[in-house]
Parts: sequence; C-alpha cells; structure tokens
Amino acid sequence: MNKTQLKTANIVIFGGNGDLAWRKLFPALYNLYIYGFLPKSFAIYGVDYLPNDDANYKKHLLDGINNFSRSGKADAKQWEAFSKNITYLQGDFTKDEIFITLGKVFEENDKQCKSRGERIFYYSVSPKFIEIISESLSKFKLTADKNLDRIIIEKPFGTDLKTAQHLNKFLQKHFAEKQIFRIDHYLGKETVQNIMAFRFANNVFDPLWNNKYIDYVQITVAEEVSVGSRGGYYDGAGALRDMIQNHLLQLLCVVAMECPINYEAENVRNMKVDILNAIRKIKTNDVFNNFVRAQYIAGEWNGVPQAGYKQEKDVAKSSTTETFVAGKFFIDNSRWKGVPFYLRTGKCMEQQASVVVIQFKDAPHKIFKDDKSPNRLIFSIQPQQEISLLFESKIPGMHMKLKPVEMDFTYRESYTEAVPEAYESLLLDVLEGDATLFMRADQIEAAWKIVMPILDAWKKFPSRDLKKYKPGTLGPKAANDLITNDKFEWVLLPEQLMTKNMDK
Repeated sequence: MNKTQLKTANIVIFGGNGDLAWRKLFPALYNLYIYGFLPKSFAIYGVDYLPNDDANYKKHLLDGINNFSRSGKADAKQWEAFSKNITYLQGDFTKDEIFITLGKVFEENDKQCKSRGERIFYYSVSPKFIEIISESLSKFKLTADKNLDRIIIEKPFGTDLKTAQHLNKFLQKHFAEKQIFRIDHYLGKETVQNIMAFRFANNVFDPLWNNKYIDYVQITVAEEVSVGSRGGYYDGAGALRDMIQNHLLQLLCVVAMECPINYEAENVRNMKVDILNAIRKIKTNDVFNNFVRAQYIAGEWNGVPQAGYKQEKDVAKSSTTETFVAGKFFIDNSRWKGVPFYLRTGKCMEQQASVVVIQFKDAPHKIFKDDKSPNRLIFSIQPQQEISLLFESKIPGMHMKLKPVEMDFTYRESYTEAVPEAYESLLLDVLEGDATLFMRADQIEAAWKIVMPILDAWKKFPSRDLKKYKPGTLGPKAANDLITNDKFEWVLLPEQLMTKNMDK
C-alpha cells in the first residue's frame, strides 16, 4: 500500500457498537493510522442507538484492538493520538436528528480544515436499515459531492435477484454508482489479489491458462465453526446465499477473467462481469445432478459435543437450509469451454481453509511408467498464505524413477513486509476512491442470476436430496461422488487430498 495523499476525511460507522466494528473495522483503521495511511486530519464517528459516552466507548474499542489487531496490543502513545479522533454519537437511524447532527459536525470540520473533507459512511448494520440510512443521507445532502462522498455496504446485498435489483435501483436514485462500494472482504485478502498478479504479470503461465491445458478448477472455502449464535440469520440464508453467491463466485471471476487492458477499476470489473455472464445457465435437472447440499448433524468435534444444525439456537426444527454446498459450473467461452469449475463450502468441517486449485492435464506423451501425478497449482488463501506447484521429478539414484514434489512460495518466507488484513486494504481503497476490488451493480445481479435456478429448485423440492454430514468431516459422501464420478478429486492442502475423510 502506498501512503495516502488525502488531506482530511470524516469516517462514519453506522452500527459503531457492533461486533464487526469492534473486531474488524476499528482494528483496521488503527493499523492504517499507525502505518501512516490515514490522512493527517481525520475524524471517526461511531453511531449507534445504545447510550454510551466517549470514554467507555474508547475503552471498548481498545479492548477490540488489543484482541484482534494484527499489530498486537496498542502502543499507549499511538492509541492516545488515534483515539483523540474518535467520537461516539448516540442516534436512531430511523430519525432525522442524528443526520442533522452529522451535517453540523461535518460543516465545523470543514471550517477548521479550510477544505471540504471526504465523507465515508460504513453501513455496519442489519440490511433493513440500508434504505433508511441512504434516504436520510440523501435528504440532508450529506453525500452531495460525488467525488468525495462514499458509502460502504456489507453483504448480504439482497436475498435474491429481485431484492438485489430493487436495492440497486434504490441506491442509484440517491448516489452515483461510483459512490457505492459493495464490500466483499475476500477480495481484499492479499493472496486473492496475488492471483491476478500471478496470472497477468508472469507470461510463463498465461499461455497455459485455458481449456487446452487445464483439466478442471476447484475452489473450496471450508469453515470449522458451526452456525452458533447466527442461526436467526443463517436459517434464512444458507450456504449458497451466504458464501457461493458472493465469495466463491468472486474468486471464480479472479481465476477465470480475461486480462483487462489495464489495472483500473472499470476495466477489471468489466472482465469479471463478462465471466459471470458466460457461466452456463443452470436448469432444474442440473441442480440435482450437479449440486450437493447438506446439513451437519449432532456429533463430536475436537472432543466437544456439537449440536446438529436443527438444534442450533433460532433454527427451525423442520429447516431444510443447507450448511454445505458443492457444485459444478461451466463457463461457455472460448477459453474455458468444457472445463468444470467445482465450488464447495460448508460449516463444521474438518479444518478452516480457503483454497483454489488449478489441475493441469496430463503430459501428451507419457514416456515414464511412473509418471502418474498431473501438475497442480494451488493458491492457499488461508490459513497458509502460499502458492504451490506440484510437478514430477526424478528420484536421485541409478534408475529413472519419478516422484511428485512441490515448489512453494509463502508470504512468511518471501517477505519481511507485514501482510495487511483485508479490511485495511479495502478501507484504504475506499478512502482513495479505488473501486477495483468492490462489486458493481451489474456484477451483483449477474451473480444472483447464476444461483437463482438452484434456489428455485430447492424451494420447489425442499427435502429432495438433502444430505447429512457429521461435524469435523469434509462433507457428505455425495460431494465426493460429484467430483470422483468425473475421475477427479478434491484437494484442500498441497499435501492432503480431501477425499480421505468424507462422511459416510
């Protein structure tokens, strides 16, 4: 990251008392401050309906930074200097008063700085408040400058295509598209950004990045955690909405997109939309042939009893909401025609990992009898943060015997620079007005169009082929069959095949 040239900024976090602000946003802003990426003059306002005062609020935020910041416990002097710029504002998002107050605060700040400052509004709130807050920001002209004022909206962005289209249309009535930053923190992860650098800055791989040389692609985001206290939200969402529609499809775009003419926001986002529009339309019969959904059941995980999904708090006893999805997609363009893209995600799985695997086809002429392992390129987004290339090598000795070996690149061993958290990178991009890593309206809607046939089929047949899996496994056997029937295999880590622990 290059140090920002901004002169002054006002950052408002609606839902300033919430968990996201405590665990992610304020630690990210603190790190941007101590590493010199915030402007010299800045003010941060935590807005929430709960009564509080600045002293207690700052104490709470410091606790979050000490627990969750990558830089460790806050330095006393740096925290004192940073926290002077934080103000807690109690206010009801549904009432005019808080927006009138913010308007007066901004005017006073502009007078003191002798210039119009940026205004950043982060919606760390329930989706039901998005339209209410947006209408008030527009009504009181708090976002009137299309070049300096921006809003940041967290997922879920709609619950289906219709609601996403409605929300896009509503927001575009009140803001210019360039003011709307729809955030997906996965796109801010260093290893995800490195996929683009790997592809487009290294000519050795670009000629191989097509259906002539690649057999299949798989993307896995596995979570160890259960639904836990999020049952109320999750039971209305499920793994397809919560993860596939946004995170995994965005990863697919980064892997599959064509090279843009330059690294500028609109050109990069155009290439991503092109890929989403090229994904083959899914028919009802395809849903039950090419997609597997499942729920975790009661069991034991790391020696601790784990409730089944239907026993979690705020989950309906008759729920058919999936906590695991595996599916097969195709991209019908000249580069990828015929190459399956396998996407998979789930809760209560064996380990926490986000991995992209590029499986290359076998060498055209097999002259060595023990040449059995095709080349495999693995991007480990978390937890390892590494890129591995699997290839065949001769074992030292008197005879020609081969063994697959790995060539690894890891951030830990290759760089002395600290790896920023995703929210740090993305918040700085918002401050600088760089929308490259954020989703545009048409990108959101294109992603919803892809998953709607799946959602519609599951709604029409709520219990059909709903599988079960035990906590601490790698999903149901049906997910393994989905890929092995094509004579392929799941991979999670460079050294570990993911077929070893499927739930029977």
